[in-house]
Amino acid sequence: MAMKKILFATLLATSVSANGAENFVVQDIQVEGLQRVTLGAALLNMPVRIGDSIGNQDVSQIIRALYASGNFEDIKVLREGDVLVVQVKERPTISSISFSGNKAIKEEQLTQNLEASDVRVGEALDRTTLANIEKGLEDFYYSVGKYNANVKAVVTPLPRNRADLKFVFSEGVSAKIQQINFIGNEVFTDDELLSRFELNVDVSWWNFLADDKYQKQVLAGDLEALKSYYLDRGYLKFKIDSTQVSISPDKKGVYVSLVLDEGKPYTVKDVKFRGDLPSGEEEFEKLVTFEMGELYNGSAVTSLEENVKRQLGEAGYAYPQVRTISEFDDETQEVSLVVNVESGKRIYVRDIRFVGNNATKDEVLRREMRQMEGSWLNSKSIETGKNRLNRLGFFETVDVQTVRVPGSEDQVDLVYSVKEANSGSINFGIGYGTESGVSFQVGLQQDNFLGTGNRVGVSAMMNDYQKNVSLDYRDPYWNLDGVSLGGKVFYNQFEAKEAGIVDYTNESYGTSLTWGFPFDELNRFEFGVGYTHNKIGNVPTYDQAQLFAQSIDQADGDIITNDFDVNVAWTRNNLNRGYFPTAGNYQRAFAKATVPGSDAQYFKVQYDVRQYIPLTKKHEFTLLMRGRLGYGNGYGQTDGNDNLFPFYENYYAGGFTTLRGFRSNSAGPKAVYTVNSNPILCSTDSCVNATDDSVGGNAVALASMELIVPTPFASDEARSQIRTSVFIDAASVWDTEFDYDSAYDGQRYYDDYSDPTNYRASYGAALQWMSPMGPLVFSVAKPIEKYEGDDEEFFTFTIGRTF
Repeated sequence: MAMKKILFATLLATSVSANGAENFVVQDIQVEGLQRVTLGAALLNMPVRIGDSIGNQDVSQIIRALYASGNFEDIKVLREGDVLVVQVKERPTISSISFSGNKAIKEEQLTQNLEASDVRVGEALDRTTLANIEKGLEDFYYSVGKYNANVKAVVTPLPRNRADLKFVFSEGVSAKIQQINFIGNEVFTDDELLSRFELNVDVSWWNFLADDKYQKQVLAGDLEALKSYYLDRGYLKFKIDSTQVSISPDKKGVYVSLVLDEGKPYTVKDVKFRGDLPSGEEEFEKLVTFEMGELYNGSAVTSLEENVKRQLGEAGYAYPQVRTISEFDDETQEVSLVVNVESGKRIYVRDIRFVGNNATKDEVLRREMRQMEGSWLNSKSIETGKNRLNRLGFFETVDVQTVRVPGSEDQVDLVYSVKEANSGSINFGIGYGTESGVSFQVGLQQDNFLGTGNRVGVSAMMNDYQKNVSLDYRDPYWNLDGVSLGGKVFYNQFEAKEAGIVDYTNESYGTSLTWGFPFDELNRFEFGVGYTHNKIGNVPTYDQAQLFAQSIDQADGDIITNDFDVNVAWTRNNLNRGYFPTAGNYQRAFAKATVPGSDAQYFKVQYDVRQYIPLTKKHEFTLLMRGRLGYGNGYGQTDGNDNLFPFYENYYAGGFTTLRGFRSNSAGPKAVYTVNSNPILCSTDSCVNATDDSVGGNAVALASMELIVPTPFASDEARSQIRTSVFIDAASVWDTEFDYDSAYDGQRYYDDYSDPTNYRASYGAALQWMSPMGPLVFSVAKPIEKYEGDDEEFFTFTIGRTF
């Protein structure tokens, strides 16, 4: 057997030694060392076939081709007579991938990064790729200020040419900002400039929005904020000459030095528009919000550009280019602004599609659209459609994309992508109070019944004080004009004493029908009619109830009323979404009155408002303010007696929906009994008896301030499902028709609840979670203002209601 001659023995060389330099005709090709890779696959990658004459250049090409296949980490090419022998060492197959020590980067992100580099279980292991990944991860840690970070890929060989891959992280600590120096600033002080920075030195414990840990990306944002600060004050030629970042020897401290060139302030001489202006220059001049002669303001100029784009977008020009050119007059320190507009072609919408609505029917989404197919593209109408879908409350997220139609320069498709939320909820609640013990309620509501967008609610509630069965239905698009139709049928048994209210029973049933009429995109009016039958048993003998019984001439035995009512409501919804809103306003005003001839003639009005104010750009912190005002009273006379407001329609405070920290219905006026009405025979102690039983009042005022904060230790995905907040609640319930002072000749045997200033207040924290069962709400609260007879409730747990 002839001795094998080494033709090529290194992966990187491009030439061979003289030993194997001569050309020869290949009679056979042998590949040694194959395990996972088949012989056919190896031969297919080689640029040489039997019968070819090969030399130095061919050998180099063989090695390059085999190495490029990614299957081998070592290749040798030898000659045995006229036989070409290729010896290979295959790369091991990745058997498993694991991570250790990573806290700043989640495993999901690491896995995605590895898969993007073709590093996954079952693939061949490339050590060069691993080295690049190690460096890339360390670079990431350096960018967030962790200069002591180290990442090592540990490869553990296994039988059958396999290997376990483990990434070991040593993250270290983030370097802190030790000092930020400004050089060259004369107009503004260091403190004024530092106030614009997110990065800072010596951060106070209470300033949770600031950060003293160095991050390259945050510093870049701070530099842009610094430039904007100067531009907004007229310094157009401001620039940062240099940025120097120094690291302490222990890599735990960072020193930043900024060399500034402030320049001089410029005033605006004039503003001109040029370019392709579809509606004429006069229409765009109306968008200028600043006066000539004012200091240049970069934010105002940016806002002008955005307004020009918005106006063009509403006219069908989807891709306008707007750029402002500054022409300086250095002698007068004035600047002329030339707004160059390139509107491009008017774009039309060919098709509107919806993605992700697996349960919700297509027509439910399509009827919320204000952009029509076949008409020109209107950016305002597109955004309105997105907002209307958000307000439905059926979807967690709504996104819209404009997709160009292939082969067309003036057509696009709109694609609305939605992620469906759980629009059904189980209305289930458990609460525990110091006096009330455990309470329980259950019900079911489906806001998107069978994907039609209609609401169907079935409630069967039974607890210590109430048995209730109800069925309600609402079709939001009863006709094509957006008129809604809804109805409700109910039966209810109520034991007031068990609900913390003065003792009586109410067996009622009834029905109602409601029509809704849209006024515009935000405002809606509703009109309804209803019938209610009430049978009040065990009629309470406290003074407020007896006055009502006398007013309808039913002072003896049960009180039975048959009431027909009409009602009207106005709703304005400007929330950014129906599911955990973070911005916008919701208002609702409601008025109800029984018609003349009803057994109880009264009216009731109520106004509710919610205002969400985002405190940060990304809406991580949002301030929620809620309020309610309500008032009811009787009207007219029956048999010469003034009609009074029914005591069973009274307002109450206490519980999750009104005043957290107090047991349901426990905060407000209490029952007062006249034991002996003869002032001569009674004494101060025997004339009047006051109790702790709540009776409510005909007027209510509620207010709440709630700070919504990021949920600690929750991932970004989880935060879209969870809401955490701290709050302060305040409430006052009073009776405008019953003055304790005047009723008892100035003897105040109990708090005067005809006074609206007798309010209650509490503070606490709440957690809301949109679970598969529906919204779950946990809250803890503590009263800070209360009265004798109020019942505290520290913890509540509710399913089926959020704010």
